[in-house]
Amino acid sequence: MTVRIKSKGQALAALSITPLIDVLFMLLVFLLVVTNFKDKDRELDVVLPSASEARPMTEEPRELWVNVDAEGKFFVDGQTLDADEVAGLLRQAAVDNPGGQSVIIRADRRVEFDHVVTVMNLCNQVGILDYTVTTAGEGS
Repeated sequence: MTVRIKSKGQALAALSITPLIDVLFMLLVFLLVVTNFKDKDRELDVVLPSASEARPMTEEPRELWVNVDAEGKFFVDGQTLDADEVAGLLRQAAVDNPGGQSVIIRADRRVEFDHVVTVMNLCNQVGILDYTVTTAGEGS
């Protein structure tokens, strides 16, 4: 199938789109074949060996939000917690997601910074190094 261009001043008089269709068809076939092989690797019946130092699979790490209100109270998932309870929650989150847990600290602008430092210190104690303090433009 060719497309004829009827203007006289152009160097290209005819454009054939047949090779383009062939290339698209070949790409489609290639993708179908590759996708099929990828699934067959997962369906292979293999007995996996055991390891004495194996760690359990961790779930996708999610951000843990710690809110501090104007009076210095801590809130996690809508529950009011004291510093010891926050420490326990952070410790469990660090165990569930070793090296991958992140904590976002949201503090009221009127709160003493001491309460924010308490949460930051608790994160450091349990080994969570990925923590941030948000401002009004970031995550509120």
